[in-house]
Formats: sequence, structure tokens, C-alpha cells
Amino acid sequence: MPLLRIPDEDKEIRNTGEISSRLAKHGVEYEQWEQTHPALTSATAKELLAAYRKEIDALKLKRGYTKVDIIDVSPRTPNLDMMLSKFSREHWHNEDEVRFVISGRCLVYIRPTKGPIMALEMTSGDLLRVPRETWRWFNLCRERKVRVIRLFKSSSACSPHYTNSGVEEGYDPICLGANYFSEKTIT
Repeated sequence: MPLLRIPDEDKEIRNTGEISSRLAKHGVEYEQWEQTHPALTSATAKELLAAYRKEIDALKLKRGYTKVDIIDVSPRTPNLDMMLSKFSREHWHNEDEVRFVISGRCLVYIRPTKGPIMALEMTSGDLLRVPRETWRWFNLCRERKVRVIRLFKSSSACSPHYTNSGVEEGYDPICLGANYFSEKTIT
């Protein structure tokens, strides 16, 4: 179940259509893909790319992406904290950031030029495209495990450009999960 938190408005949105609409106002595209290959969550990167070839090729054709890879992190990933520190600070990229979550959970924070910061908890089947130069940061959820297919146009797309604003320090990186109950506004 998708979850978009807007901390400054004390609001949570769980409706996929409303999440998509809210993010689209800031040029961010969100959708849920049917997990056509759920049994492959423990497959090798090569097997995953082969299984999702049709979907990947469609995205490449639509947006001109030429590169694709798999990010697979867990608590056993060597130097995980150092790797995460590159992306848990507010930054932007020269290209679109496209992510499709195969398994696990993560948080993507987005700070639009106008409007409040939004935190999207991404889970299996979520596809997100954040436009180039959009300020954002990324964090893992409690279990610190996620497997993601990434698409981009060049190898330099992954290089973050930091804003050095420090704004990320004021936001809680804990994912809420599907069983979270809140008295906050839920739509």
C-alpha cells in the first residue's frame, strides 16, 4: 500500500491516484506496476533484468534511457552507512531519477520549489520518476533492505549535487509500513 507523508501539513495520503496527482503537480511521476514476476525477488540481477526486459524497454523508448542497473542493499551490504550517506543528504541530479522497487522499502523525500516537503514510502511495485534538478534525498526503512531497478541516460546520472541546506536533518527517516495506524488526516 503506497504512503505519501506531508509532515508540514500533518497529512498522510494512501490513495494511489491522489498520491500520483499530488506528486505530478511538481513534475514527479508515480505509478504502481503489477508485480509480473514476484517470484524473482531473490533472483540475480541478470535474471531480474531479463524478466523485466519488456517493461524496461518500454521506459527506455518513452524517455530515452540507455542505462539500467540493479541496486540491492541489505544490512549485510559492506559499508552500507557510508553508501547511504551519499544519498541521505539533500541533493539533486543532472538527469531524471527513475526507480522501480522489486522488494523491500525505502523513503524518497522531495522538496519542491513551491510547497511542502513530501516523503514517499516506496514498496514492491512502485515506480517513481523524479525530474532532473529536483531537490530530494533518500533513506532506507527500519529493515534496511531494498532491491531496485534504476534507469538513466548516462553513468554520471548517479552523481549527487548537494544543496548543503541541512533540511533533511529535521525529518524522521522511519518508514511507517502497511500496518501503521494514525490519527492524522488520511485520505
